[in-house]
This record gives sequence, structure tokens and C-alpha cells, in this order.
Amino acid sequence: MQRGLTYKLLNKKWFLLALLILLCLAPLFLSDFRLNLLGKFLAFAILVIGLDLLWGYTGVLSLGHGIFFGFGAYAMAMYLKLESGGGSLPDFMQWSGVTELPLLWIPFQNPVFAVLLGIAIPAVLALALGYLTFRNRINGVYFTILSQALVVVVVTLFVGQQSITGGTNGVTGFTTIFGFSLFSPGTQMMIYYVTLFILIAAFLAVTKLVSGRLGKVLVGIRDGENRLRFLGYNPSVYKTFVYAISAGLAGIAGMLFVLQVGIISPTMMGIIPSIEMVLWVALGGRGTLIGPIIGAVLVNAAKTGFSETYPDIWLYFLGLTFVIVVVFLPNGLMGLFKNLMGRWSFKGVKQQTDSEVRRHYG
Repeated sequence: MQRGLTYKLLNKKWFLLALLILLCLAPLFLSDFRLNLLGKFLAFAILVIGLDLLWGYTGVLSLGHGIFFGFGAYAMAMYLKLESGGGSLPDFMQWSGVTELPLLWIPFQNPVFAVLLGIAIPAVLALALGYLTFRNRINGVYFTILSQALVVVVVTLFVGQQSITGGTNGVTGFTTIFGFSLFSPGTQMMIYYVTLFILIAAFLAVTKLVSGRLGKVLVGIRDGENRLRFLGYNPSVYKTFVYAISAGLAGIAGMLFVLQVGIISPTMMGIIPSIEMVLWVALGGRGTLIGPIIGAVLVNAAKTGFSETYPDIWLYFLGLTFVIVVVFLPNGLMGLFKNLMGRWSFKGVKQQTDSEVRRHYG
């Protein structure tokens, strides 16, 4: 059994190493357009790491992560809009009759403050929401419904504030970042590697977190919250903490998404995108960390491929893919991978054991 476990760990390390090398070498064999798409997918992968920590390990299903993603995206977009405008008012403000920059926009003139706020605003909002809900033991489907209601409120607010948020059109028209052209291949390659680095850092940090005592507590909350409370733990503190971390990662993903795509609007932070984020985790395999990353990349790559090849019926192909995985792969793609590796390891150990028995007994 120990040998089988060793085989699995070695196979996992080799798999992760091969995946990392492939991602590092991607700019060598991908066009600028495809590299930009892959960078967007990796930004989504950062988001699902936090969502998997919240849902896969802690058992808290949130259907409102789109708003945390959106807050981070808007923070970066506001800075990019002000830099690209050279200090002038954004065009949509001029159309709305605004004569001077609103106070809300002033901190985003500084890139450092913009990045910090892009992380802090989602994290603080999740911290406040988590404190109010988990402290009052609002769990399960009730929390899920509450997170969806929050999405509706925030999206409605952003759409209604045309003069501040750009309304349904959102914020776009970026040309530079830190003085460099946002559209140059060199800048886009640098953004890709920054996204990849942050993804690796987030993956290693969360892996370290769940592999220790805190990870065992989170799994205990997921599998038996009342029993853990009986042992003297306060689950609401842990859930609030994890919720804030997950929201902060979503904010980082939103900022990187804007750099890759060049636009953010309220439709990108609505209910449908929030549900899609949960599907990425489910399809990849929740509670595995690497599974949701693969799920986010593969699902979005499939969406792009289907829409390019079959523009009229691509949604049917995508829906069929979801149905097949949910029905036949309830543990996601990583569940299938673990089953295959488990069988391979069992066969390898059995063959080695049989060989040792024959050699020992002649």
C-alpha cells in the first residue's frame, strides 16, 4: 500500500512538472491571439483555486463569486482608463455631463492603490458578508441563495450608475499600462508570465494551507460541522477567513482578466458567469485544487473551439460536454484520473509483489 501511495505521489509530481513546463513554453508555439486566450484562461484558473478552497474543502457553495471578480476587474480598469486618458475625464463621464473626476475614482489614479484595492475590496466585502451570515449559522442552500441575491443587487447598482461605472457598456478603451503599449506582443507576453507566476504562487500557497492542520479543520467543517463545533472549534471564523481569501483571489483574477481582454462590464459579473465558475470546479474535480485549474482551462478552451468551428450550434456541444461529465464523471476529471492511476499503481504493485514472491520461494 505504501508503494502504491509513493507511485501516486511521483506520478502527480511528474504531471504537475510537465504541465508547468508546457505552460512556460506556450509563448514559443502559440500566436499572440492564442497566447492572449490562454492568459485569460489562467486568470480564471486563479479564481477557481479560491472557489475550490471555499466549496471543495470547506463545503460552502457560493454562486456570487462573479461580483468579487468584477470588483477586482473594475479596480484595474479604472486605473487603465485614467492612465490611457492622460488625466482627462473618461469618455462616458463626459457623455453623462460629469465635469470633474468623482471622488470614488481618485484613488485609482495610483497603480499601487488600484492593485491593493482590487484585492482588498472583494476580501473586505466577503469578510463582512461572511461574518454576518456564518455567525448567524446561515449555511447550505440559504447562503447560496443569498450570494446570488447579492449578485443581482451589485449588478443592478453598476448598471444604474452610468456616470461612474459606464453602465451596461462597462469600462474599456485602454491603450497603455505603466507607460507601455498594452497591445504590443512584448507587453502581452509579460502579462502572460505574470499571470502564470501568480497562478503558481496561489496554487502553492493554498496547497500549503490545506495540507496542514487548517486543511483538516476545513474538511471537518465540510463533512461534519456540528461535530467540529462540539470539539470546541468555531466554524464561522474559519469559513469567514476562507471566504475572504477566496474573494481576494477572485479580485486578483479579475484584474488579470482585464489586462488580457481589455474590457469589463456588469454582464461579466452576473449570475451566469458565477454559475459557470462553479461548473469549472465541478468538472475538474472539487477538493483537488489542480482539477479546477484544468477544468477552467479546458472548458473555456472548448467554448472557444466550439464557437469558432460551429458558430450556430456551439452551445449544444458545450451543454452536451457538461451533461456527459456530470452524469458519467461525478468526481470530475481528476476523479477519473485518480481511478486510472489507482488501477495502474495496483497492477504495478501486484506485478512487483508476485515477482518478489517467485524470487523468494523459487
